[in-house]
Amino acid sequence: MTTCRCSLTIILSKMEDNKNLDKKRGNRLVDLWAGIGRLKLYAVLALVLLAIVSMAYLARSCRDNSITSVVNDKINITPTQVAAMREIGEWEFLSIEDEEMIDTVRKGIFKDDELIRIYSGTLRLGIDLSEAKDDWVKLDGDTLLVVLPRVKLLDDDFIDEAKTQSFFETGTWSDKAREDMYHRAAVKMKRRCLTKENVESAENNAMRQFDRMFRAMGFDYVKIRFGN
Repeated sequence: MTTCRCSLTIILSKMEDNKNLDKKRGNRLVDLWAGIGRLKLYAVLALVLLAIVSMAYLARSCRDNSITSVVNDKINITPTQVAAMREIGEWEFLSIEDEEMIDTVRKGIFKDDELIRIYSGTLRLGIDLSEAKDDWVKLDGDTLLVVLPRVKLLDDDFIDEAKTQSFFETGTWSDKAREDMYHRAAVKMKRRCLTKENVESAENNAMRQFDRMFRAMGFDYVKIRFGN
């Protein structure tokens, strides 16, 4: 009976010791987790502090190293642009279609021979920028000054032979006779189409188109005139 009591006492004592040991282990784990938690907190605080210091440094650097930008609003036309426009050469601003009837009669002994032909042509009025002076475009303050060549007939070969037809013809006619009629038709077309009103219309079209072109390039004030 004594032996049983001793065994029970020993068992209870070991159980108490194990309980105390588990408690100590638990306390150590709590202390360990608490230490880890403090380390995490310190790490977070260090990162926040580093971020604050970095932002303050960058802000001061931006103030100390401010960038000043200068915008040049002045627009200038380059020699390359001027040369490119001159290289285009002819600029058409008015096209006029015309028809003229030309007749010729050749006297004969017994009868007369007659030839009547209808000539069709298109006369193009415009300017040839290759004839412009070197300083035809220049800047005066904020105003672009443009001096254009005079409006003229761009092509003397304006009669369309394919559309020319004989209206009435008797007898045989030489090439010389037909050539004379061609030149008479050309003179008549010029007289009818190269009027003051048509030339002024072409000039107005030219001024409008060049004004629109230079304004599209950024010039707000443009003055255009025609040279002598």
